[in-house]
Amino acid sequence: MLAVGEVSPFVQDLAVALGVAAVTSVLCRRLGQPAVLGYLLAGLIVGPYLPVPLFADPARMHALSEFGVVLVMFGIGVHFSPRDLSRALPRAGVVGLVQISLMLWLGLLIGRALGYSTLGAVFLGACLAISSTMVVAKALDDTPLSQPTTELVYGVLVVQDLVAVVLIAALTTAASGAGLGPAELAITTGKLLGFLAVLVVVGSLVVPRLLRMVAAMGHAETLLVVAVGLCFVLAMVAVQAGYSVALGAFVAGSLVAAAGATERIEPLVAPVRDLFAAVFFVSIGMMVDPRLLPSVGPIALAVSAAVVLGQLLAVSLAGFVAGRGLRVALQTGLALGQIGEFSFILAQTAVAKGAADARLVPIVVVAAIVTATTTPIAIRRADAIAARIDRLLPHRVHTVVALWGAWLESLQQAQRGRKVVGVRRFGKLALIDAALLVAIVIGARVAHEPLVGWLLRAGLSRGLASVILGLATAIACAPFLIGMVRCARAIGATLARAALPQPAAGRTDLARAPRRVMVVLLQLAVLGVLTLPVLALTQAALPSWIGAPVLLGGLAVVTVSLWRRADDLDGHVRAGAQVVAELLAHGGVEHAPLEVVRVDTVLPGLGEMLPVRLGEGDPAAGRTLAELDLRGRTGATVLAIEREGGARVVPAGSDRLQAGDVLALVGTHEALAQARALLLAQVPSRDAGSGDAAR
Repeated sequence: MLAVGEVSPFVQDLAVALGVAAVTSVLCRRLGQPAVLGYLLAGLIVGPYLPVPLFADPARMHALSEFGVVLVMFGIGVHFSPRDLSRALPRAGVVGLVQISLMLWLGLLIGRALGYSTLGAVFLGACLAISSTMVVAKALDDTPLSQPTTELVYGVLVVQDLVAVVLIAALTTAASGAGLGPAELAITTGKLLGFLAVLVVVGSLVVPRLLRMVAAMGHAETLLVVAVGLCFVLAMVAVQAGYSVALGAFVAGSLVAAAGATERIEPLVAPVRDLFAAVFFVSIGMMVDPRLLPSVGPIALAVSAAVVLGQLLAVSLAGFVAGRGLRVALQTGLALGQIGEFSFILAQTAVAKGAADARLVPIVVVAAIVTATTTPIAIRRADAIAARIDRLLPHRVHTVVALWGAWLESLQQAQRGRKVVGVRRFGKLALIDAALLVAIVIGARVAHEPLVGWLLRAGLSRGLASVILGLATAIACAPFLIGMVRCARAIGATLARAALPQPAAGRTDLARAPRRVMVVLLQLAVLGVLTLPVLALTQAALPSWIGAPVLLGGLAVVTVSLWRRADDLDGHVRAGAQVVAELLAHGGVEHAPLEVVRVDTVLPGLGEMLPVRLGEGDPAAGRTLAELDLRGRTGATVLAIEREGGARVVPAGSDRLQAGDVLALVGTHEALAQARALLLAQVPSRDAGSGDAAR
């Protein structure tokens, strides 16, 4: 017990840290910068490295910062019930798999360039692969993005956190010298999934009933104590099971969401969460030693650029191909461009186990601070950045982007009708080829030195022996690499035929152009999901110069093929625009002027069309298509415009809309509803084809 006049060290540290953070965050806000930057600067000021008469103990601040991690993860979880997660994770899982694989591979290449051992480079790749839930949550709280973007962002973050738990366990074991084979990795992953299953099942039976009973009492204070108590209890359960506090806190929040208590609990927890989130960022700033900046600063800046650009590229491509829309995918990539909390654990483990030198920790910390500063700025300008990238894309790419969502919608309808046959078989074969490819490369690496020794005893030089073994490995891998490509093409062709069926023999194939483009895109998607994990798993066993040429060469071949087919698709769309223009000009849709019309019966691949008539008071009247940015904001495209004096086919962005114009919109069901709402300033309906929602 403290004597009179004495103050707890924790109170002293909080007083100093929060006092300085209050000043620096206010200054940053006044200068138009995010508050996170102010918190990081406060950590630098009160940290142990600057000769400033303001000091907070790093160990105690780190302990207090865990409150922020627990409460932020809990706050995220309350927006995702287990049912919501089951819907969001499949697509987010594909995006997360591509993103983690690419960043692991990229980090491994950077680590080798820095002179790290293979294991040290793998540690660096793992550090770059995991984004910061804390930074993203704080930035999205300050600058909310659209609901689809937010769902995808948090879905990918959940996938990353699950993978991070496996990576920490796997790499710690490998760094300890015990090794980690496929069997051990499978056991580690199985234990994690089993723990989550037990936690969710048991929690779903207890937590919702408990919270509903407490909420019925009508006491906000009691509800807050019970909710936060539950959060910390499950966090400790996760720690006792060998996992992170963040995982348990997220599951607690998800169970609260299942109880339907989100709207009552979130406002109660938010102030406490924000307070300790600030403490977390202060503790990160305290880890920076300014004396090391001249030596690690340039490297950290290069790593930061790799993280921001790599995340943007990987997430944007994967998100778009997964059907989330180009604008949503780009915004998600911008939101995830930072290094996460698990990265500090991985970096410290690598240094402690001797897998990397002491520079790794300051490199990761400085890169984390740089990206924590750029992320709020990127999210604040995400819409403008995504719009600019969208405008810079060639016209052929715009055509593909405009129709991709409609094709996926057709594919989903075909799958519901069970018209897709053979995909699972090709998928299993592709996975087998990928697994055997990984096994051959890793096996060749393990057996390299014994085989080289055997060839040396046979009288060959070391250089010639290495060349012979390299050629033998390449020859052994070739059949499985070719098999992966063939399976990917078969999957793409099967799915494309299901979405855009071929006509009977002897009839003209009007869907040939869009189907060919869809095959290439689906093939690219399948190969990306297969080859990036293969590269991430095998790059450590390969020379640094092999992975990049293989990846870039494959992308070049697919890009050229896609570019050629996109030209045919552009002609197909122009022909469709002519047909739509004739329908509009001759009153072909006047009987139901604003209902969804199926134009794909005339020209397949164009999906649904929604004619929308503009009135005098509508906000779109008098504005150009470029000003509206209809495709970027909704995903729908104006295929043709009918007005007095004749229709304008495939209108340009500079065309100014007029009252009385009838716009022919194409896109997915959801995109058409959003576009109609934007053009006519209406609340979008749940069903884009609900007849008379417009004039």
